[in-house]
Amino acid sequence: MAYRKFTADQLFDGYHLHTGKVLVTDESGRVEEVVPEDEAGGEVERLEGILTPGLINCHCHLELSHLNGVIPPQTGLVDFLCAVIAERNFTPDAIQAAMQRAGEELLHNGIVAVGDICNTADTAELKQNSRIRWHNFVEVLGLSEDVAESNFQRNRAVAAELDRRQPLAHHTTLAPHAPYSVAPGLLQLINAATEGQVITIHNQESPAEDELFRTGGGDFLRLFRQIGYSTSPLAVTGRSSIRSWLPHFNRGQTILLVHNTYMADEDIVWANAHAAEKGLHLVYCLCPLANRYIEDRLPPVERLVAHGCRLVLGTDSYASNRQLSIAAELQVLLQHTTLSLEELLRMATRNGARALRWDDALGSFEPGKQPGVVLLAPDAGSSRRVL
Repeated sequence: MAYRKFTADQLFDGYHLHTGKVLVTDESGRVEEVVPEDEAGGEVERLEGILTPGLINCHCHLELSHLNGVIPPQTGLVDFLCAVIAERNFTPDAIQAAMQRAGEELLHNGIVAVGDICNTADTAELKQNSRIRWHNFVEVLGLSEDVAESNFQRNRAVAAELDRRQPLAHHTTLAPHAPYSVAPGLLQLINAATEGQVITIHNQESPAEDELFRTGGGDFLRLFRQIGYSTSPLAVTGRSSIRSWLPHFNRGQTILLVHNTYMADEDIVWANAHAAEKGLHLVYCLCPLANRYIEDRLPPVERLVAHGCRLVLGTDSYASNRQLSIAAELQVLLQHTTLSLEELLRMATRNGARALRWDDALGSFEPGKQPGVVLLAPDAGSSRRVL
């Protein structure tokens, strides 16, 4: 059997950073072993930077790729959402071409698996022959209880179409868009349909989200007026957003909470305790560059770590980011938090693979796995796929 051998300034195996180590794979990239350099023999490919397993992007919106550079930055979440709704003047060909370019960028940047938000089956053709593994989160939204069932069935049809047109290696589940866009009856339908599955939801991305549930007022009323509601269609709970929506789920789901930009300590403590009591598994997905693009703010990373939260990384979409690079997300967290590169690399590899339930094959350099081989620049600012 022919082998390939790789070494670099440092090697991250999914758990720890090492020096003086060599990764040995077969020609397809299946891991044989990681050995000390003096035991590797000849024909070792020497690279400058950090070797890592393939990177995992737990939150992306491929369908929004045509909005690259269209929406101005730092306008706040409500204005951002209003702009996404308003930008409809794109042809199907332009949308497909933008998605194709985005998919190629993800692959070049060493991303081997993506949690992708879908409102349609428009990405199915692109994904059929992709070298990336895709977990399709079919986004369920609707504020009217009267049409909750019909909305839900339409989303189930999208999920069935994605399943029909893609390899078995990919996954598809239903997922609520956000607390401010899904009626309670629809949350209950999603809960019943996703027992034991991985789902996702945008969580506490703006202070207006908590205000909406506590008082029924705030900036989200502008968004509701744009879609035809004079007042909030959601019930006032007097509680924060997460305390209003999370109790609707009780079927052992793994829930990726995305953004969490304005999540208070008391909500982190409450959510983790509630999840443990109800048999839920919470994973906190951070998209720092998108948070800076929309709200000019980073999530409370150190506080999430201090409370023992499971953390993973995402890029969000071109509507809210200038690139689809997990390396760029790592770099901004290195610059603006106290977390070590080793901690951040775990989020970008093994933690992400575990969250999307592909840790049997991805996320670490362990014998038998085929996780992809990625070279991260010495400053962690860029990455490229090696194998």
